[in-house]
Formats: sequence, C-alpha cells, structure tokens
Amino acid sequence: METLTSLLGAINGVVWGPLMLILLLGVGIYLQIGLKLMPIRKLGMGFKLMWQGRDAKPSDKTSAKPSDEGEISPFNALMTALSATIGTGNIAGVATAIALGGPGAVFWMWITALVGMATKFAEAVLAVRYRETDSTGYHVGGPMFYIKNGLGRKWLWLGGLFSFFGAVAAFGIGNTVQSNSVADAMDATFGVPHWLTGVIIMVLAGAVILGGIKRIAKVAGKLVPVMGIAYVIAGLLVLIVNAGQIGDAFGLIFYYAFNPMAAAGGFAGAAVMAAIRFGVARGIFSNEAGLGSAPIAHAAAQTKNPIRQGLIAMLGTFIDTIIVCTITALVILTSTVWMEGEAGASLTALSFDAALPGFGNQIVAIALAIFAFTTILGWSFYGEKCCQFLFGTRSIMLYRVLFVLAIPLGAVAQLGFIWLMADTFNAMMAIPNLIALALLSPVVFKLTRDYFAGKDVLPGEALDHDK
Repeated sequence: METLTSLLGAINGVVWGPLMLILLLGVGIYLQIGLKLMPIRKLGMGFKLMWQGRDAKPSDKTSAKPSDEGEISPFNALMTALSATIGTGNIAGVATAIALGGPGAVFWMWITALVGMATKFAEAVLAVRYRETDSTGYHVGGPMFYIKNGLGRKWLWLGGLFSFFGAVAAFGIGNTVQSNSVADAMDATFGVPHWLTGVIIMVLAGAVILGGIKRIAKVAGKLVPVMGIAYVIAGLLVLIVNAGQIGDAFGLIFYYAFNPMAAAGGFAGAAVMAAIRFGVARGIFSNEAGLGSAPIAHAAAQTKNPIRQGLIAMLGTFIDTIIVCTITALVILTSTVWMEGEAGASLTALSFDAALPGFGNQIVAIALAIFAFTTILGWSFYGEKCCQFLFGTRSIMLYRVLFVLAIPLGAVAQLGFIWLMADTFNAMMAIPNLIALALLSPVVFKLTRDYFAGKDVLPGEALDHDK
C-alpha cells in the first residue's frame, strides 16, 4: 500500500503540476481568443437565456420548445452541473489557496474563471452537438461522446479512458470525500457521530439518485439556487460587519498577485509562483472548467441549439468562482484569522465566526453539508454516464446502488489514499477532454459564428469540418 500510495503521489504531482495547469489555461486562452472573447461579452445574454430556460415553454428563438430534444430544462441542466461544481472547493478550496498562496491567489482564481468560461462554453456546445439517444430513449453526451462522434472511431479509446477515469473519480471526489467532509463538520460543530451522518446522507441521496437524471435535476433546480443565495447572503452579512476592511482586502489581492508576500504571524509567506499555482489549481478544482464533467449534464438539456446551451453552461464557471468563491475569499481576507496558520474549511469557519460570533461556524458547517450533498447528486450522474459508456445501459442501476452504498463508508473511513486516488483520476479526466476540445475547436468556432450571424446549425446537420 505504501508503494502504491507513493506511486499515486508521484503521478498526482505531475497531473496537477505546472504542465497540467498550463495545458488547462492554454486551451482555455486559445478558445477564448478563437471566440473573440464572446463568453465575456455575452455574459448578460447567458443570464437572460438561463432565466428563459427555467421551463420548456415556447416563447421566442432564445427559449427551449416542448419539441426540443432532451430530458431536463436548460436551467435545470445548469443547476445539475452547479450541484456538482459548488462544493467543498468553494469553502475549503478557497481557504487553502489563500493559506498556501497568499491573497494574490484569489486574483489568479479569477483569471482561471474568465478563461474557463470559454472552456465550459465549448464543452457544452460539443456535448449537445454530438450527443446520442441511448436504448432507453434518454439523451447522453459529454467528452466520451464528442470524442467518439466528433473525432471518429479511431479515437474511441480516448473516450474510454475519460469514462474510466470519470467512473472511478466519482466514487472519491464526488462521493466518499464529500460524505467524510460533512461527517467531520457535523461532528465538530454539532456532535453528530460520523456513522449517523453517513446513514442520513445515504438515505437522502439514495432517494434522489435512484430516480435518475430527472429527479436529480428537479432537486438540484430547487436546492442549488436556495443554497447558493443563502451562502452569498451570509457572506454579505459578514462583509457588512467587516465593511471597513473590504478595500484593504482587494488591495491585498491585486498587490500580492504580482509581488511575493513575506511571512507574518502564522502565515509562512508565499512567492508569486505560489500565488499563481494555488490560485489556478484551486480555481480549476472549484469550477471544473476543462475537466469534462459538466458537459455530461448539459447533454441532457431540452434544446436543439448547442450555442444556447453553451451560453448557459459558461455561467456555471462565473457563478462558482467569480461570485461564490469571491464571497468566501473576502470573508477570509477581511478577518485576521488567515494570518494565524489555519487552512481549509476550518479557516473559513473561523473567519465567519469572527464576524458572527457563536453561529458563524454553524453557517459554514451547514453550507458545507448542503454543498457536499448536492455534489454527491451531480457526480452520481457523471459517474453512471461514464459507466454506461463503458458497459452499456444495464450497468446504470448497479452503479447507482454501489454509489449510494459507498456514502456511509466514506463518512467513517480514513480517506488519505482515496482522496489521493480520486484527486489523481479527476485530473486525468482533463487530458482526453482537453485533446478533444483543441481538435474540435473549429466546430465550436463555426457553430458560434453561424449562430450570431443568424444561421442556426442544429444537432445532426452536417458541418464542413465533419465532412
């Protein structure tokens, strides 16, 4: 086991190292330039489409119609993707980035998000463009399908690799790690035993997961907006209390993004490269742009136009990082706790509690529990679709059952090895996806040009690039 752990640790150091971060940023920058900054310029349009996509009602060109293919509304597709995206990274990930990279890491998280909007846009466009209908009549898509149908059968092995990595990673980063984080928070804050937390999550999650994508999307469509807004409101309350320090917090972020920070108090100090490395790494960990997970959810959206779903999908990165992560970062930086050597979720909890004594840490514990619960729901769908691609539709129910049964095991286990394995496989998902995004970028650019020129190219229509 020690040898295996050492091997995985070495692989993890490579897949989450500078080369991977450069690859993720590089593909994102290439897509953003190729799209002529459209994801940033059309941000308002994306929010408009999201609002109109709450229900599949016929209204105008920008809304989904009842006859549109897909199982869930465009809005619920985004909420399903966000359910898996908004999680421990928004609470613990931001705190870790600041603890290891200093305040400047937040700036590089923002840059990652702005670049990642183009990546997430392209992922969703390709997911809808190349999705299939399975033997049960449901729409399935994601990197494995746009690799298979976009790049051709000779690339099928690459789609298989993505599916294998995704199916394994889901059990770790989307399941056991999440239940363990909740169990720790519930035990530390409310004295609830780990095993009881695990059983409760298993029962609640099982009731949703076993019902498939429609039930997952329905729950996510209600829970994600509520939890996200509640967390932002709680963060804004803290910032009202700490209003005098907000200007200084922004000053720290911008100054130390380009200047090293000396050690102070319990903070060990950080070079500029540390700010960049941890800002980019934790930004990608939080918003998942480039990992290839979110397009699996967007492939089930009720839409015939890939571009409309892409415009909605890119909001996931903006909401996750520019809004939710920024709230967490400002809460931490307007307190002085981050200078005392704390890290992770405990740093966020202490920062909330410094401004809201007595219940600030409880807010974080509850938010962490809800965020982790919805992450379990979203990743269960990602994992089952990866499993389905490898073994067919008959494997879906077995995967769901095993996924649900793993939840309480994660709550009581020591997860050092599982976390390392999941984190490694999570990063390895990105490699096949980024290769596909780069090779299929001409399709994304052409579809985008045609859409904004008033010429819709719907799924199934031939593209020059495909011929």
